[in-house]
Amino acid sequence: MTDFTPTEMMTIAAARALKNDDVCFVGIGAPSAACNLARLTHAPQITLIYESGTLQTRPNVLPLSIGDGELCDTALTTVSVPEMFRYWLQGGRITIGFLGGAQIDRFANLNTTVVGSYDAPKVRLPGGGGAPEIATNCGEIFITMAQSPRSFVAGLPFVTSMGHGRTGRERRDMGIKTKGPTRLITDLCVFEPDPETKEMSVVSIHPGVTREKIQENTGWPVRYAAEVVATPAPTAQELEVLRDIQARTKKAHGGSQ
Repeated sequence: MTDFTPTEMMTIAAARALKNDDVCFVGIGAPSAACNLARLTHAPQITLIYESGTLQTRPNVLPLSIGDGELCDTALTTVSVPEMFRYWLQGGRITIGFLGGAQIDRFANLNTTVVGSYDAPKVRLPGGGGAPEIATNCGEIFITMAQSPRSFVAGLPFVTSMGHGRTGRERRDMGIKTKGPTRLITDLCVFEPDPETKEMSVVSIHPGVTREKIQENTGWPVRYAAEVVATPAPTAQELEVLRDIQARTKKAHGGSQ
């Protein structure tokens, strides 16, 4: 078996979930790495859209932010942010939204606002940006997050981006037609929502990871699907392509990545 890191496994598992005909609203960081890995391997025609308004972007290096010139330089075209949100996102033209967060609960609600009380927080986070709109308007949502007790919590102090709601029913009760989070990919395993309760349940466990380790890094009692499979290990090609774009990115950004 080729050596790989947990982060590489997470990125590759996320990339595998994407298809050639997907239109993806891409976040910076792990989502960007996963989407571009898919583009450079099994899904060369995938359409990548970033929040700054760049359409069908094909970056040679991973962007530092949505304002990175690499995105505009390699896009088919760039539109205004209002057009991006009103016509493309709210118009239902995006199949997959990729999100992450500081904290997540068992119904895949995300917090990127505060840790602790909103009025007197222990930590004030960057906020939602476009994530709340992405969470409700994309056809479905993939979430990538490293798993730890600090990030996978029993209860969120603040819901920035709705997953399936506080009890798993709110999304349906509010009449939101999109699917919401359909996959949560971590550095330990892959979760999908239970068809009835919408609680995120483990469907795939990464190589070398035990159920005990998954529970140790989760702030709620972990549920498992009726059938749990082993995540296939990264292939040599997947690792080569991922490491190559990361090396180019580090060189381009002077070691900042």
